[in-house]
Amino acid sequence: MIKINFQALEKEDKQAVDAFFKDRYYENSHFNFTNLFMWRSAYNIMWTIQDDVLYMKAEWDGKEFALQPFGPADKMQLAIKNWLDYFARTGGDFSMYGIEKKMVDEFIAYDEAAFNIEADRDNFDYVYSSEDLITLAGRKYHSKKNHLNSFRKTYPNAEYMPITEDIMLECKLNINSWYKKHSQENPDDPFIAAERNAIIEVLNNFVEFGLKGGAIMLDKRVVAFTFGEQLNEDTAVIHVEKADPEIRGAYPAINQSFIQNAWADMKYINREEDMGLEGLRKAKESYKPVKLIEKFNVQLK
Repeated sequence: MIKINFQALEKEDKQAVDAFFKDRYYENSHFNFTNLFMWRSAYNIMWTIQDDVLYMKAEWDGKEFALQPFGPADKMQLAIKNWLDYFARTGGDFSMYGIEKKMVDEFIAYDEAAFNIEADRDNFDYVYSSEDLITLAGRKYHSKKNHLNSFRKTYPNAEYMPITEDIMLECKLNINSWYKKHSQENPDDPFIAAERNAIIEVLNNFVEFGLKGGAIMLDKRVVAFTFGEQLNEDTAVIHVEKADPEIRGAYPAINQSFIQNAWADMKYINREEDMGLEGLRKAKESYKPVKLIEKFNVQLK
């Protein structure tokens, strides 16, 4: 048994944490430093490295839970044991969320305890062909192409630009006004403020995190912006995509332009999960994903 001593996640920890994510082929959109950092305050994310294994935990609504351990494959069985010991020591109920299929196999193989393992469909990642998102070719993308063409016809002066320091300031101003409107419409939703703060956190550290981003400018105003990064050897992940809902076609415009200008060299684009939101699920399915990245939740029986 080892004692796991956790510490708060800071931007100076990026290199140490990234080394684990790059060591193996992970497809989960959450398995990168940017995603963890931007949500670290909302979820009280903590981390430590013990015996070449990265352990991370989080908290939501007063309940502590574990994230998938990262490290050499031959140390995953011990990592499971260490997590069980940790929760037994702290008096909490063991639970781990958002693990990949390979980690499920480790839990099945673990013979010192029994687990309930459930697929979490609401958090499956949607993965698309980058070529499909760029060309929008064929009948299955007919409506998307029409929306994009309509946008370009209605707003001929709209211009795609990579995110720079000047544009970043405009992005911050827009995100503040958009979230102010959303919070007035949904005053009891704690996620609205958390998401706004998470996006601002990343924009404040954009260069240091090595991100790529793009914006649609219309009359010197940002009407849509997005940013992401390379997730693994053949996939880019889109962390954020926001557009003015009053500008018809702004979403397909920023989607297509960003992939074409920033990620044409990637085979796949991971556009994260739908969180069980019906409208978001419909939107993500409409872009015809080539695969879904399964995620699973584990609890001790």
